[in-house]
Amino acid sequence: MRDEAKIKLRDSLRGSVIERGAANYDEARALYNGMIDKHPSLIARCVDVADVIAAVNFGRDNGLRIAIRGGGHNGPGLASVDDGLVIDLSDIKGVRVDPLARTARVGAGCTQGDVDHATHAFGLAVPAGIISTTGIAGLTLSGGHGYLTRKYGLTIDNLIEADVVLADGSFVVASKDNNPDLFWALRGGGGNFGVVTSFVFKLHPVSTVFAGPIAWDQKHARTIMQRYRDFLPKAPEELGIFLGLKTILSSAPFPEELWGKRICLLMCCYDGSEDNGKKVLAPLLDVLPAPWFNWMGTMPYPAVQSMFDGLYPKGMQWYWRGDFVKTLPDAAIDAHLEQAAKTPSELSLMHLYPIDGAVHRVGSGDTAWNCRDATWSMVIAGIDPNPQKAGPVTRWTKAYWEAVHPFDLGGAYPNFMMDDEGDARLKATYGANYARLAAVKSKYDSANLFRINQNIKPAA
Repeated sequence: MRDEAKIKLRDSLRGSVIERGAANYDEARALYNGMIDKHPSLIARCVDVADVIAAVNFGRDNGLRIAIRGGGHNGPGLASVDDGLVIDLSDIKGVRVDPLARTARVGAGCTQGDVDHATHAFGLAVPAGIISTTGIAGLTLSGGHGYLTRKYGLTIDNLIEADVVLADGSFVVASKDNNPDLFWALRGGGGNFGVVTSFVFKLHPVSTVFAGPIAWDQKHARTIMQRYRDFLPKAPEELGIFLGLKTILSSAPFPEELWGKRICLLMCCYDGSEDNGKKVLAPLLDVLPAPWFNWMGTMPYPAVQSMFDGLYPKGMQWYWRGDFVKTLPDAAIDAHLEQAAKTPSELSLMHLYPIDGAVHRVGSGDTAWNCRDATWSMVIAGIDPNPQKAGPVTRWTKAYWEAVHPFDLGGAYPNFMMDDEGDARLKATYGANYARLAAVKSKYDSANLFRINQNIKPAA
């Protein structure tokens, strides 16, 4: 690429352009997943929509592969690209809350923590994930699920509109009244259709919650998983409760006598009082063995959202696989337990996140997210800080997934998919919606400029 072209890009941006050799290049290109090491030619640090338009036009006109980066949390590293252009949105911050309308306009560079901080001041919240450092853009575009999902739906079910820069450099608003086909596709179809620069979300009254982890010796996991499976359909939707097969980390705040021990975890978040929360959980907890610890307590909602941040800092080695799960028969539980007993590191895990309740009250064709009848979104994640463990955590994750996948549905939450799973897997994820997504892709990005993602190819 000629120096004149780089100068032209730099002159057209209010933000900065970082290229190889710059002092801050390695810091700027680093991703959340330390297993991914990509070297883009240029990183455009955009600060507003005009910058994004200029960067999209530059990348397209110079034949560069383009990756879009929000929070950089993406598991397979699709927020970057070797020898191409990264359009980095992390400086497009800002959250404007309208407490009367109960809405928030959120810049695409915001993290979930940024959103929680802004909305909590008004006793409101957006249903989102469980790690506050997650970028809100990537989480939203692939669906978004977390503690409030059972009551208020997926993050996309609370999306009102989005500002989008298209492949030709034009700017549009997507909502139910403006470009409704694009709005439909953005709600679960990922970053295939353009660069979303801001989102408007519907907010819900959430302030203080009764939340925290409860952990048992993993020898009780079969009973706990059975009881949890049977309890969930009857549980009030105010209760978000996911199940994990994990290991207690050998560090504070965990009791030293429990370090390195495998556990079955229930992570609970009840949107209500402590007294009511205890009553809601009693039918489950009263029939289970005594836990090793129960750290539930009353706390602000942002506190539970950020509870795990310190355990998963940027730069860890990650390899994950996901599935949508409809039922959890005893044979599937046995397969889980066999694999969970082989975890290659203390950080490696399996989580089952409930996606029932309000999620089921939206039709499978109403948004791009197709799987509206699953009960859980499962993730298996091999995680370790040591790059030498990349191979073992990857092999364990794949073996675990192969053992349990026969019991699961065909697709998965796109944010839990790696870059080596193939087109058939993506088509299974979107099911009957895939052909419609391909048609929308053809309309808004026929040349597939935005292809560094879980790529939906334009219809032939």
